[in-house]
Order: sequence, then structure tokens, then C-alpha cells
Amino acid sequence: MSLLDVTGLTIRYGDDVVVDKADLYIDRGESVGLVGESGSGKSQSALAILGLLPTRASVSGSVVFDGQQILGAGEDTLNGLRARRIGIVFQDPMQALNPYLRIGAQLRQVLLSHGLAGKEDADARVIEMLAKVGLPDAERQFRAWPHELSGGMRQRAMIAAALIAEPDLLIADEPTTALDVTVQAQILELLEDVRDNTALLLITHDLGIIAGHCERLVV
Repeated sequence: MSLLDVTGLTIRYGDDVVVDKADLYIDRGESVGLVGESGSGKSQSALAILGLLPTRASVSGSVVFDGQQILGAGEDTLNGLRARRIGIVFQDPMQALNPYLRIGAQLRQVLLSHGLAGKEDADARVIEMLAKVGLPDAERQFRAWPHELSGGMRQRAMIAAALIAEPDLLIADEPTTALDVTVQAQILELLEDVRDNTALLLITHDLGIIAGHCERLVV
């Protein structure tokens, strides 16, 4: 059985169909690329998997994660999966990170909310993760505000937040689009290095990125 099995996923806003009967599957530890032109519904599909679409969206089909139907599941079920078993890295970390919380506090919140660490050792695990994703002087970045980091550093912090709970699946939604070419390459290599046995769904419009970092391609 696949870790994630999406069949017939259809997303509508009123009479407009933005995703029409999409299918994809991901096995444990596998790296899969999802490609398509801008506006083709790639990000909408990712948000639908996590139950994060706005209430005005109408979603049908099937999303089975580790044998459990999660399309249409309640918030309690989805909150138990988000971050803990399915992590996500968004295109723009400045919008995804909370500007009112220091970096360390945001990662600590993931551990504490899922009961993965006590207050005593949560900070040490966060600093260890920040160092693992290559942030220089991890203890200083732990205390930093999001606006104090560069774009590449913020994206590393987002990857740390997405992986700190050791999820089974990581969804990376255009994780390098807002970065320059050199930093793009660093972030993509980082995703390969730190995800261990975490399956990866890499969403992009760049076939070159898929060719270098994914085992399969879904269009």
C-alpha cells in the first residue's frame, strides 16, 4: 500500500474547475515530482491533501494517507497529521513564518503541540535541527525574528520546522522559486540530505529540478 494515494481529486470554486480528476501516489521514502504550468492547480492539490483549502472550495475524490481516508476528515484528525506526519514547505517562508514569534519558538511549538518533547529538551532539539539544516550559529538563529534572516536562511528555517517532527511525508511547494540560483541549488541539496526516510512530494514548474531530485514525475 502506498503512503499517499490520491485518486480523482477534483477542486471547484463555484462553477470553475481548477483541478480535474487528478491522480498520484507516493510510496514510503520515495521522491516524486509534481509539475505543471503556473495556475494548473499544483498548490491547490497540495493544500487539498492537508485540508487547508478555503471553505468556499468544493473538493471531491479520495485522499488516503497510510490507509486512512483524510479527505473531508475533521480538524482533530487533520491537526494530528499536519506537521507531525505530513510536513510542508511553502514557496514564500516570509508569509508562512509567524512574524510575531522568534524562529525557535515556532519550531518549539511543533514539538510541544504534538507531545514530542518536554519543555526541558524542546529547545535543545530545535537548536540541533537548525544546525542540521545549515543555519550558521544555530543558537543565535533560535532567538532571531523571521525578518532578521535572509531569504535562503528563512527557507532553511521552514525546512527545519517541516522536518523537526520527523514526518512520513514532506510536501515542498515551489521551495526555491523566490531564491537566487546559487541558493536554489543549496536548498535542493539540503532537502535530499536532511529528509532521511521521509517521502518527498516536490512541486515545481522546472523540469530540470525534477530530473535531478525525483524518482518519478507526475504532470
